[in-house]
Amino acid sequence: MNEDQLIIKYKQHRSRHKAYISLMLLLLVAGGLIALVLGGGAVGWEHLVDLLQGKSTATSELILLHVRLPRIVAAILAGMALAVSGSVMQILLRNPLASPYTLGISNASAFGAALAIVFLGAGSAVQKSGDMFIVDNPYIVTICAFIGSLVGLTLILLIAKVRKSTPETIILSGVIISSLFGAGIAAMQYIANNVQLGSIVFWTFGDLGKSDWFKLLYVSIITIPVLFYFYANRWNYKVLRAGDEYAVSLGVNAQRLRIMGMIATSLCTAIVVSFFGVIAFVGLVVPHIVRRIIGTNEEFLIPASAIFGALFLMICDLTARLLFSPVILPVGIITSFLGVPVFLFFLLKRDER
Repeated sequence: MNEDQLIIKYKQHRSRHKAYISLMLLLLVAGGLIALVLGGGAVGWEHLVDLLQGKSTATSELILLHVRLPRIVAAILAGMALAVSGSVMQILLRNPLASPYTLGISNASAFGAALAIVFLGAGSAVQKSGDMFIVDNPYIVTICAFIGSLVGLTLILLIAKVRKSTPETIILSGVIISSLFGAGIAAMQYIANNVQLGSIVFWTFGDLGKSDWFKLLYVSIITIPVLFYFYANRWNYKVLRAGDEYAVSLGVNAQRLRIMGMIATSLCTAIVVSFFGVIAFVGLVVPHIVRRIIGTNEEFLIPASAIFGALFLMICDLTARLLFSPVILPVGIITSFLGVPVFLFFLLKRDER
């Protein structure tokens, strides 16, 4: 094969990957429109057309713009953040099982939320005017969940600094931190009353129904710059995948790149988990699916993971809304049910090769 044929083949290879990403983007837009008009309420395509023409009723406008659309945007932001974070973690640690969930960041965040519910009154029952209701102060839970995730990240980085930031050290540190905070969550559940226990369990399921435009503003302020940071470092990640020694020979500070990447992925995960709860398997399953389609080229892997992660979580949330309508399941349950068999399928297919 001569040089001209190699160039043609390379251009075809890039064109094919760009076509895959474009198709995913079209599916994401189509999925968003479908998710907008499907649901438990009697609001469909005709109400969306009326809204675009400025003829909608107050009820349909409320459902479309302030109930369903924030869930869709939340699914897009959270799916992108979790999927890309998982993909980058797997690159940095050179481990296919690395993800925000398996490294304990999600458990640390859940522990912070449980602490707020039990000790700061975010899940306590209050008697008022003869009625019993639960104090709903999501920002206390959010702040404590975010602090918890940062504490977990700090512990991982401290261990990695003492033992040098090798991929093996960070993976083992994550397993230890996950077990530690898992025990902390169990302790919080043990001392909680019935109402607080229900609040802890419901929060750990993961639920995009908690989203509103104010919360989405905070999520986007963190996630969007971090996603651009990941894409800006795509060539460094490609070099790092070949090994630390090779990366250093090309002028890449492997240790600094790995630590900065871990901080960025943890922050991205923390803001999602602190607002929406624990959503498992997105950061683990999506990168494996995308690699089967796109390959390991980080130039295409990172944007494809972002788009497919958003599409995957949107489909899961739509399934959660429609499966037992009008009862809406937490999306974390659906991601686990869909994520486990999909991951096992690709794992077995990989072993067959």
